[in-house]
Amino acid sequence: MEPVQMKDIICKELDEHKAVHINVLEVEHMTSMTDYFVICTAKSTKQVKALAEFVEDKMKEEGIAALHTDGMSDGNWAVLDFGDVIVHIFNGETRLFYGLEKLWSDGSNLHVYPEKTDENK
Repeated sequence: MEPVQMKDIICKELDEHKAVHINVLEVEHMTSMTDYFVICTAKSTKQVKALAEFVEDKMKEEGIAALHTDGMSDGNWAVLDFGDVIVHIFNGETRLFYGLEKLWSDGSNLHVYPEKTDENK
């Protein structure tokens, strides 16, 4: 599966399960580590865990297992590494503290999901 398809499936899954402030950073031109970071906020520590589990399960259905996961039991930040796409699920405080968008953004690679069109503005 192409990285862009993986990113889209993950974003849709997060959106359907009420993640907020879903952002996608295209970082393939900045690192060989991955093509995309998907970053979102959960409204509670329970939701951090639940969103991580939903994404992991959905990707398994698609035949893609996470190469590495971390933080799933803590509830402040969960990371799921699918190789070409790395997913960061934060609670609000932790997301502000780490500021990944600021660390990785070059000003032209930040996309908000779902992307705004004339139909959903």
